[in-house]
Amino acid sequence: MNMAQAFDLLIIGGGVNGTGIARDAAGRGLSVLLCEQGDLASATSSASTKLIHGGLRYLEYYEFRLVHEALAEREVLLRAAPHIIWPLRFILPHHDGMRPWPMIRLGLFLYDHLGGRKILPGTRSLDLRSDPAGQPLNPRFTRAYEYSDCWVDDARLVVLNAKAAAQKGATIRPRTECIAARRVDGQWEVTLRGPGGGTETVRARALVNAAGPWVSQVLGQVVGRSDPDRIRLVKGSHVVVDRLFDHDRCYIFQNADGRICFAIPYEQNFTLIGTTDLDQQTDPAKPVISAAEVDYLLAATSEYFKRPVTRADVRWSYSGVRPLYDDGASKAQEATRDYVLKLDQRPGEAPLLSIFGGKITTYRRLAETALEKLQPFFSAMGRPWTEAAALPGGDFPHDEVARRMADLARRYSFLPPHTIERLFRAYGTETDRLLSDARFAQDMGRSFGSLSEREVDWLKREEWAMTADDILWRRSKLGLHLSATEQQDLRRHLGEETEN
Repeated sequence: MNMAQAFDLLIIGGGVNGTGIARDAAGRGLSVLLCEQGDLASATSSASTKLIHGGLRYLEYYEFRLVHEALAEREVLLRAAPHIIWPLRFILPHHDGMRPWPMIRLGLFLYDHLGGRKILPGTRSLDLRSDPAGQPLNPRFTRAYEYSDCWVDDARLVVLNAKAAAQKGATIRPRTECIAARRVDGQWEVTLRGPGGGTETVRARALVNAAGPWVSQVLGQVVGRSDPDRIRLVKGSHVVVDRLFDHDRCYIFQNADGRICFAIPYEQNFTLIGTTDLDQQTDPAKPVISAAEVDYLLAATSEYFKRPVTRADVRWSYSGVRPLYDDGASKAQEATRDYVLKLDQRPGEAPLLSIFGGKITTYRRLAETALEKLQPFFSAMGRPWTEAAALPGGDFPHDEVARRMADLARRYSFLPPHTIERLFRAYGTETDRLLSDARFAQDMGRSFGSLSEREVDWLKREEWAMTADDILWRRSKLGLHLSATEQQDLRRHLGEETEN
């Protein structure tokens, strides 16, 4: 890259908001450079509860605009990426300590109708004494409501947006830190530090600060603003436990403190439990679940299940820090999940757009809103286009997943069915490109358990993966499935120290 290379848009941050904006902007004809200090989706965007949802509980805080937009986006995203997003039914058991039954029914009626639902089935009531969903639960729960939202592989959603942006001409630069940015002659002059430690300078007509938990830090330390907007860092933690039930539905439990907790089928053999909401006072780079959070999540779910969930069941945990706009809410769970976009621009100066908050569900609409704000600076910018566009691998009807997997299983019969399913759920229609001329198991190269050398090469070549953790915990969740020896073999293959 030349020292003086210029772009229309330079985006700081490789999470779902940054990559979503990069995809949209590149598709409108802008030249785009995205830089991310770590791996793509290495922070907040890989540490969510993995849901595309309207946010049923946000109705309590009268966030009707956010809920309406999120509900409408569920089916937009389902159509765009049916390989990594799929419908999920949620079971809400009722008990005496909850809001009255008619009030809950009214909330679910609004939830069914606010977003123009066409694909997802509506709410129904359940008798837990006869429905299989009642089997794992404490017998004192006798009735429930069941409603729809969607599941998403959050880190893959980020990578697919980055791929789509690159296919439209954007330059994607993981492990590249923006260390300084200043306005010079009506443009931004930006200093970047790459993976090897070397620096370079580029120019951009506009700067987008989508640094997530570091958005205020970018404003203060990189841009040099003396009055950066405030964000509220809220940590959300999850635990993954051995599978608690056999069906494919999810539970949403209301806790005694008024918060909610999900128990979600996860990676075939596990159940995902989350989340917490705690103000994060320390470095957002390495959030760690506390013993108190583990106890809270296990106690909350044990209130509902027949068999208590204990620490012996826990197989993995993760935490993420949500960068919410500081609206002065007294409790972390009450802080707005809506996004706030702040434009900093004076006549003759290059614009700076900073992104605060947001949800995975509304990232695409956030990107459209960001580009609406930047429209005055790019008169030739194209029109919005992402609403009806598939993400890479998602160019097939949402109800054809089973048929597509069966077709792959016939053509690549040397692969076990569970491998075919995992590959299609990750790569969709691009699975054919990945497998291409493979006809026998040995054509997949070296084996690292259920991960092949061919797939590793694909992830390095097509998806910016560099390390074992990129592959095991972000491009996939194979870290839950591969043995310690298989993971060590992968690290050796990638040239990493085995003790890592």
